[in-house]
Amino acid sequence: LALAKKRNERVFYLGGILLLLAGIAVTVRARKKSEKLLLNILPAKVAEELKAKGHSDAKLFDAVTVLFTDFVDFTSAGEHLGSQQLVHELDICFKAFDGITAKYNIEKIKTIGDAYLAVCGLPVADAQHAENVVAAAKEIIGFMKSRRDQLGDKTFEVRVGIHSGEVVAGIVGVKKFAYD
Repeated sequence: LALAKKRNERVFYLGGILLLLAGIAVTVRARKKSEKLLLNILPAKVAEELKAKGHSDAKLFDAVTVLFTDFVDFTSAGEHLGSQQLVHELDICFKAFDGITAKYNIEKIKTIGDAYLAVCGLPVADAQHAENVVAAAKEIIGFMKSRRDQLGDKTFEVRVGIHSGEVVAGIVGVKKFAYD
């Protein structure tokens, strides 16, 4: 009886340790997932500041280049495409833009409908900010031209705006906050 009791205690303790380890593993996985999500919303440097201080201060950046794209006659494109097809085509285009901008160290800020907003030179300074954005813009235009040649009016024509100068950027809002 004493041996059975000791064995049961060992099984109980071992089970407890295994449950604890499983809990730790789940917590680590959840933390990595939330970290990845945060880095999808904020630039890494801003996310680190937010985690360290509980907030992030708006900052002035004096050498930044902004890239802004939108699609020509986007509203009328809905006549050629169904709503799901329209969103699917936007997704394909913006994923391509994400890949292009990542290549040039450009930080995507957000999409707003058919518009794509990204910057280079913040939150980490980049002496090549203007050159990087111009190179990315040329690639985006090339991608869209190629897509247009392939699909005709089943995709869009793109307009690209670029401006260099100083900006103030920071986290805006509390619920569904954004880095603007």
